[in-house]
Amino acid sequence: MSELFMVGVDLAKSVFQLHGITQNGTVLFRKKLTRPQFERFLREMSVCKIVFEACASAHHWGRMAINLGYEVRLIAPAHVKPFVKRHKSDLIDAEAITEAAMRPSMRFVAVKSEEQQLQAVAFRTRELLVRQRTQLINAFRAHLAEFGIAINKGPRGLAKLNDVLPSIVKAVPPDMKSLMEIYGRQIVDMCNEIRELDNALKSKAMRSEDTQRMQTMPGIGPISAHAIQAYCPSMDQFEKGRDFAAWLGLVPRQNSTGGKVRLGRVTKMGQRDIRRLLITGAMAVITAFERRDRQGDPWLTKMLEKRPRMLVAVALANRMARRLWAMMTKEENYEIRGAT
Repeated sequence: MSELFMVGVDLAKSVFQLHGITQNGTVLFRKKLTRPQFERFLREMSVCKIVFEACASAHHWGRMAINLGYEVRLIAPAHVKPFVKRHKSDLIDAEAITEAAMRPSMRFVAVKSEEQQLQAVAFRTRELLVRQRTQLINAFRAHLAEFGIAINKGPRGLAKLNDVLPSIVKAVPPDMKSLMEIYGRQIVDMCNEIRELDNALKSKAMRSEDTQRMQTMPGIGPISAHAIQAYCPSMDQFEKGRDFAAWLGLVPRQNSTGGKVRLGRVTKMGQRDIRRLLITGAMAVITAFERRDRQGDPWLTKMLEKRPRMLVAVALANRMARRLWAMMTKEENYEIRGAT
């Protein structure tokens, strides 16, 4: 095992497939290990490069391997797929992982810390509760509409649900009373849970210097700053702001050939949560800009005169991403005057 250079690991819930090679690509071993056996393998094996596909539990095993002295690499599944041979099996996947990691131009995923993953869990939990609340509200409104009772859309329309619920219950048939009360309790409880999570996320965002700096940019709030800190690798990994915007999928898709440059829609290949939040923040900036009679930013004024608002929002989100990169790498707050 002294010649061992790299081990590719295809992760699973209980059985892991390993593919060990030398520096010139010669196969030394192929092993199938259970979870306890894989932990023992990491502790007993000589230190080398170990490569995982960036999937569920990859960051956990990556942190464990780093603590044991291994050089860890994570590869996005989309970059491993071209190296998979015919058919599909764990053994073939582990071999493809090592083949991909041997490429000099391969790009790797940074191993997340426990703190980053905790932030991601908090953000995902909030997103899940918001979706569930929306489902409950839509079902509640739809059922009442069948009996001629109209409720305003969204959470704001149900902000005083506790006050209006008794009158609503009186207006529906007796058999439906208990059902509507179930919806009402669930919606109120969900709103309270979301409010507590929002307060916790805002509190954490105020305690971090990086999230405070991000919030100095118009269109970036505590939730967006929290998501960027949770999901983004270190900004130092990107050579320039355009690389960060491309990582988020906010750049046009290219289909260029023969010296002709053809640009299409945005790729949407990056982190979708951050991309969505940036576009939502950009739309809020545009709305505020239009209320000021489009004063203060010539670029935005010209864009809104020629392009649809949604397209301008995506372009502004791209610019926000590039400025975020500059702010974080230079450790400076947003101080562009006369611009949104």
